[in-house]
Amino acid sequence: MSRASSRVQAPKHEPEKTHQKEDDAPVEEQQQEEPSEPKGDYLDVPSRPFLMKILRRQGDTKVLFADKVLKFTSSGKMKRRILIITDLSVYLIDPLIEGLKRRVALATVDKLCMSDLNDNFFSIVIPTEYDLLLASTRKTEIATLLYEAIKSSAQYELEVAFSNCFEYTANADMIKEVLFDEVEGQIEEIRSRFPPLSWFGKKMVLNGGISRLKHHLSRLPSKGVNPCNKVRDDVTDRVRAIISSKEDVKETSSVKKQKMAEVRAPGNMSASSKISTLETPSPVSKVFPAALSIAASTLSDQENMERNIALFFFENKLDFSVARSSSYQAMIDAVGKFGPGLIGPSVETLKTTWLKRIKSEVSLQSKDAEKEWATTGCTIIADTWTDNKSKALINFLVSSPSRTFFHKSVDASSYFKTTKCLADLFDSVIQDIGPENVVQIIMDSSFNHTGISSHILQNYGTIFVSPCASQCLNLILEEFSRVDWVNRCILQAQTISKFLYNNVSMLDLMKKFTGGQELIRTGITKSVSSFLSLQSILKQRSRLKHMFNSPEYSTNSSYANKPQSISCITIVEDNDFWRAVEECVAISEPFLKVLREVSGGKPAVGSIYELMTRAKESIRTYYIMDESKSKTFLDIVDRQWRDQLHSPLHSAGAFLNPSIQYNPEVKFIGSIKEDFFNVLEKLLPTPELRRDITNQICTFNRAKGMFACNLAMEARDTVSPGLWWEQFGDSAPVLQRVAIRILSQVCSTFTFERHWGTFQQIHTERRNKIDKETLNDVVYINYNLKLARQMKTMSMESDPIQFDDIDMTSEWVEESENPSPMQWLDRFGSALDGGDLNTRQFSAAMFGNEAIFGL
Repeated sequence: MSRASSRVQAPKHEPEKTHQKEDDAPVEEQQQEEPSEPKGDYLDVPSRPFLMKILRRQGDTKVLFADKVLKFTSSGKMKRRILIITDLSVYLIDPLIEGLKRRVALATVDKLCMSDLNDNFFSIVIPTEYDLLLASTRKTEIATLLYEAIKSSAQYELEVAFSNCFEYTANADMIKEVLFDEVEGQIEEIRSRFPPLSWFGKKMVLNGGISRLKHHLSRLPSKGVNPCNKVRDDVTDRVRAIISSKEDVKETSSVKKQKMAEVRAPGNMSASSKISTLETPSPVSKVFPAALSIAASTLSDQENMERNIALFFFENKLDFSVARSSSYQAMIDAVGKFGPGLIGPSVETLKTTWLKRIKSEVSLQSKDAEKEWATTGCTIIADTWTDNKSKALINFLVSSPSRTFFHKSVDASSYFKTTKCLADLFDSVIQDIGPENVVQIIMDSSFNHTGISSHILQNYGTIFVSPCASQCLNLILEEFSRVDWVNRCILQAQTISKFLYNNVSMLDLMKKFTGGQELIRTGITKSVSSFLSLQSILKQRSRLKHMFNSPEYSTNSSYANKPQSISCITIVEDNDFWRAVEECVAISEPFLKVLREVSGGKPAVGSIYELMTRAKESIRTYYIMDESKSKTFLDIVDRQWRDQLHSPLHSAGAFLNPSIQYNPEVKFIGSIKEDFFNVLEKLLPTPELRRDITNQICTFNRAKGMFACNLAMEARDTVSPGLWWEQFGDSAPVLQRVAIRILSQVCSTFTFERHWGTFQQIHTERRNKIDKETLNDVVYINYNLKLARQMKTMSMESDPIQFDDIDMTSEWVEESENPSPMQWLDRFGSALDGGDLNTRQFSAAMFGNEAIFGL
């Protein structure tokens, strides 16, 4: 490992201007006066979608500090970065590419190094990795926050070292000595910069810790500690009170860790002997001992940690997307906080103690949601999968405004076409939830010929049966894609994508021209994927043309002379093709927008009628000069709306939605009034319940009473309709109760990926009772955790109808002439034809149908 030295000077004159790269930044940007009142988040992180997306992917949301800083590379260059400190981690983010450059868990931070001078430089020491050398005008605030956050989350006190010369690990192979010098002049006038690297012999280190930081902030005289002239007076008074109240004697982090290890070691066994017993070879090293031991011996601690995690993934056939799970990072943080000597829970402990405990925790969360049912009501969702042969599985979910939870899974294969048996099944689920709590049951078209809808409507007077809006919208887009010229456009676009995604050098060239962006998208269904991909290709039109006409492309014989290349160039240069793409995007985008609104568990009963009306109007407007095309697509929409999607509950929701009722531009209120009255009669079946309902409807229509107050009028378009009625509907109490129950319902099931193979394993006949109960519990926990995570991460920047990863087996990539039906990730059972089409499970794709969870 090499050792270098950097000298940070404070010259009197302005530094010479040098040519810098776009990402390089002058230190002068950080030489501004600190604000008098620290506020922590100086960037307003919640208002920046790319920052929130990065934090949510890591399972982090509590921001303690956020600001722009300068980061010094191992070569001494300065880079602009965004520094975010949460209660769990430190993040460095590149603002230019809006990408995460580094994440450091607070538990791995060992020390903070700062100079005694009035400058902006500090170093975060991470022994398991390389260190961070940063510059910020708010270094005092950063130091204070880091100290408090680490003490709170990692349960140890951060060491703070003040020295004008200290070491920091610049990278895995280099340790640098950084020297801070004050040049002639006042300290307040210092402007610091990094000169070219040079060797420096003499080294002076002043050791210190939190005691030095306290004296620095308190401005009390102390040997070798300069008082801080930027800290606020109230902070100084508080620190002085702490110093005077008790003696600042703390055990160092190393001693504390040693004591923790001793406590964990059972009996008379020492901590060191306890740790040594854990150094057992991995299963892979038993098979390839020589090669892997040599490889492991050359790795740093960080690389060795990543290697062992990778081995765990590969050996156990885990999907790589598991690494995006918030629980994955939480597990790693918990292991790091525990320290050496950790012994993981055994198989039996996981199957018994922890399965029971976590199922109980999940069940308690479901119980909390039940409390609101008396007011908001709930929706039962029957999520169905069938192979159109003999297998039929039904998952029952219950949705209300606060959350959706998984109730149970049933194998209905033996009686799926038998109305009486299905009726008994649905009766049992309704009784579990309580008929008085259920407003509607959403079921897909697979139940159309079973007679179950009629049974529910006849036996439960106040319960509605509605279609799944997501499925119906998918069928509309599917029919759009079958129109001849649309299908031809999709096939031409797929010709381009297949050529690009089946050649590594071609794919690299494409990403160079697109700025690293993917060309295609993977949606929740085949048709959604097609139209999302056409949108993406249209955005990249100029870059694709530029790429195919570039010297880099034309001079590379490995792909420029291929027959597919000629076809792609012909398509890209064809103006008719691009006009067709523009049309496809124009007709599909309104319905993709509706699909986004009704997906993901949001109450949308009050808005779907208007959304569909606007989507149809957009087609009429786009094809105002082409009545034939307009009729083609509107006929498709009207057929699905009439035969599948429309429900009187949707009409009633639109009538009660204040943003629709009081909007003078809305013209369909009169046409939905009859449906609204029918719904009222169903929900208020007796004259006693309807006694004053007519007057209350007039009060609402004419915006009298509380409906006329300024707050109510201002909130019509800004808050959800259900919440609006809850706050301002007291002038019409009976109508208020009905409105809240209607407007609190969802229109479709969730759109995340469901592994039906797991449910098939639950219901296999070759499974004993204990295994089946265990697997049922695991699936109950897994499904509800996924539902909770989707509700938690639902935000403006996340797209509920699109996945982050590209499906490399789709017909936008796969060149096979007869693609397997398993390749598409359709989420709607009745729309599928053969096999489990909505699973992308890693183990099933690569290793066959082995038992899940080892059961």
